[in-house]
This record gives sequence, C-alpha cells and structure tokens, in this order.
Amino acid sequence: MSQLKEFGMIMDSIKSVWKNDKKAAMVMLIGVNGSAYRMPGTKMMMAEDAEMKGTISGGCLEGDIYGYTEKAIQDGMPLIKNYDLSDNEIWSLGIGCKGSLEILILPAKKDDPFWGFADKLINEEEEFSMVLEVPTGIKSFVTKYGEIIGDTEYLPSIVYESALKSLKSQKRAEVLKWEGRRFVIDAIRPAQKLIVAGAGKDAIPVVELASKAGFTVTVLDPRSEFNNERYFPTAKHLVELPENIIPENVTDSWWVIMNHLQSRDEEALHLALQSNSKYIGVLGPVSRTQEMIANVGEDLMISKDIYSPIGLDIGAETMEEVAISIVSELMAVRANRDGKSLKGKMKIHV
Repeated sequence: MSQLKEFGMIMDSIKSVWKNDKKAAMVMLIGVNGSAYRMPGTKMMMAEDAEMKGTISGGCLEGDIYGYTEKAIQDGMPLIKNYDLSDNEIWSLGIGCKGSLEILILPAKKDDPFWGFADKLINEEEEFSMVLEVPTGIKSFVTKYGEIIGDTEYLPSIVYESALKSLKSQKRAEVLKWEGRRFVIDAIRPAQKLIVAGAGKDAIPVVELASKAGFTVTVLDPRSEFNNERYFPTAKHLVELPENIIPENVTDSWWVIMNHLQSRDEEALHLALQSNSKYIGVLGPVSRTQEMIANVGEDLMISKDIYSPIGLDIGAETMEEVAISIVSELMAVRANRDGKSLKGKMKIHV
C-alpha cells in the first residue's frame, strides 16, 4: 500500500520536469528481501541533469540508481536493477540495511496517456491500484469501482481481481506471478485526514510534523488571525466554530483537540464524537477530559477510546517535544503498533 500524497508529489515533480523540456522517470522499489530502509511501493522521481525528488534508500543508493535511470530514459524502456546490500566489499559503503532490493525504473514519457490518467486519479483523491508488468512496462489502473484504465487488453483477469482485492487489505506493494509473467500491484490510498482543533503556537509543530508524517491536516479554529497559511502553510484551514460544522463534512477524520479553552475543546469533542472519528486525542490531564466528557454527554461516547492525555510517554516538555510525542502516537495508532522501543527487535517492517 502506498500513500496518494507521495505519488502526487512524484507526479507533480514529473510534470515540473516536463515543463522544462526535460525527460523523467519514476523509480519504484518493487521487492525487498531482508532489511531495507523503505518498503515495496516506495517511489521517487529522477530526471535529466541529476534532478531527484524523494528517496528509495535514504541516500546511499540513489547516485548509482541514477546512472541506470539515465540509460532507461535515453532508451525509453523500463529497466530492472537489483542490489544486494549485504555485499559490503562490492559497495564499500557499510550500509546498515542488509537486505536485497529490486528496483523498477519506468520512463515517464510526456505523450504517454498513462501519466495523464495517474494525474487525474490523484486529483480525485480516491483510492486505486496501480498494476505494472515487469520488465515490459505494461501499465494499468484499477479503480475502487472496478474500472480498468490504461493497457486494459494486457491485464489478465486474475491480476485484475488481485488488484481490486488489494484495495481492502494490502499493506505494501506486492508482486504477482502468473504464467511466467510478473505484475507489481500497488494499492494507493489517500492520506488519513487529521483535524487539529486549535491554532495556538503549540499546534504549529504538531501540524508541521503530522504533514511530514503523511497526514492531510486541517486546522479548525475560528480565529483567522491565527488560523491561516502564514502559521500553518502545510494545512487546510477551517475558520469556523465547531458547533457550526456539519458532522458529515468531517467524517472519518482523526482529531487532535488542543484549544486550551475548555468550552471550545468541548465543542470540538462533541463534533468529533458525532462524526465517526477514527481517533480522538485530547491535550491536558485526564481529569479535565473526564469533565469535558460529562459536559458533552456520555451518551455520545459510543464506546469511543479517547486518548487522554494525548501522546506517547517520552518525557516531552517543550512544544516541539510534545508535538513529537503526539505525532508519534498518531503514527503508532495508524500502524496498529504499541509505540515501544525497537531495541532488540529483529524485524521492523512487519
């Protein structure tokens, strides 16, 4: 499973390269055996003049990959490159991750309608699966409605069914083998929607970090002098009182409630409880949150597990440290993890 936000960033980079009359390619990690910095589905853009956006390995392989990308762009043909990171004598890099990687380099030709389809699907912010046959480069999309876009005549029914099924359960891109052919299936989903209720100074690092962590963030605060692009350049802005918002308009969101004004926090909590929220975290002590719950009405709880105090217990004190604590908890809950130390853990990506 990949994030729509990351694919959108790659697509924007490709279009920017095209505007400068240069050629580009999408570089995608399609296979991992052992340990690796990123997981299958990770993408980056490489273009002429060594222009790059994104990362596959954290920086240790990109320079070498670019040499192969130049060839793929010049030839106009997809290229597969394999790396065995356990072979330190070859690389002389002492790379920390000891796994093997398979990387697909896919030239992004401006006249190829596939990229136009990709751009359209990304802008619609709907989930879809991308199917790539390797090494031929045959490309298709399967939407959540079952529509096939792209090289439809080359897509076997078993691959189509797998692509559709992947939208419900896939955690990372997978390779499907069928009658001697190999297909990469990558389910691409929109980022989780996060509403930060409160536009105080301490919300600034929370919004910044949450955006970097892949959430699509909206700041909810009626004060336009604080809730604006100047203070929150990576967020959307809902300059409104919580009580004036229709719950259906903010459904399926994650909530961080941090107004520092209890009546406003109670309004935000009331709205969150009415809108089928996926997560509710409240800044402040448990006793304050319990009082808020009593004030908004316990009948609204509907077995909701409210995270209070919000954040992981990492000894945070400053605004920035508290933001790290909060966003770390968001990431842990999103990944269904417990947020404990990795010390002694043999496998990180499971």
